[in-house]
Amino acid sequence: MDPLFVTALRLSLQVALVASLILLLLGIPLAWTLAFRRFPGKAILEAIFLLPLVLPPTVLGFYVLLFLGPEGPWHKVTGLSWAFRFEGLVFASVLFSLPFALTAYREAFLALDRNLLEVARTLGAPKPKVWAKVVLPLVWPGLLSGTLLAFAHTLGEFGVVLMVGGSIPGKTQMVSIYIYDLVQALRFEEASKAALVLLFLSLAFLVAARTLEAKGRAWKSIT
Repeated sequence: MDPLFVTALRLSLQVALVASLILLLLGIPLAWTLAFRRFPGKAILEAIFLLPLVLPPTVLGFYVLLFLGPEGPWHKVTGLSWAFRFEGLVFASVLFSLPFALTAYREAFLALDRNLLEVARTLGAPKPKVWAKVVLPLVWPGLLSGTLLAFAHTLGEFGVVLMVGGSIPGKTQMVSIYIYDLVQALRFEEASKAALVLLFLSLAFLVAARTLEAKGRAWKSIT
């Protein structure tokens, strides 16, 4: 196998893993708030979070590049420039995959039987115990499914990471960009092999996500 392909695939998996963990930590409280809280401007806030679904990836990547670049707000506040770095790839991936994770998490919470939460509170259970004994056992398949979808989405992203990280072999060249560079060089046979690997990985993650959703529905019907 081409060492550059192995490096690009490893980088893509690392970015997807870190971004998915960040989405899990940030997305759960955010999805809970959007599912059960009412406040002024909620519809506008939801639209902002879902904007990457309809915004061209290159446009999102362009604005992220301006934000993270040496002349951007992030550098002025922190003194750090994350453009064309691993951190920038993760930052852009979190923004780009947020709608996928957030939607799955929110739907998992909305499927909860609110009566169970009310009974637990009536019995005097503290919030941490309600989460540990009631909420998480019922929603974990949906949370894990949403995380897997975000992981698969990040693994195959192209426009955002190309704008933010460029195509620096061994540093910011993710596997989708590696395939694009092969096609640009008319190396179609190598591009086909690399694309096949990405196809099987993406399919495996999607099957796992759907299986978890089915198990979640079966578990809720039993409980």
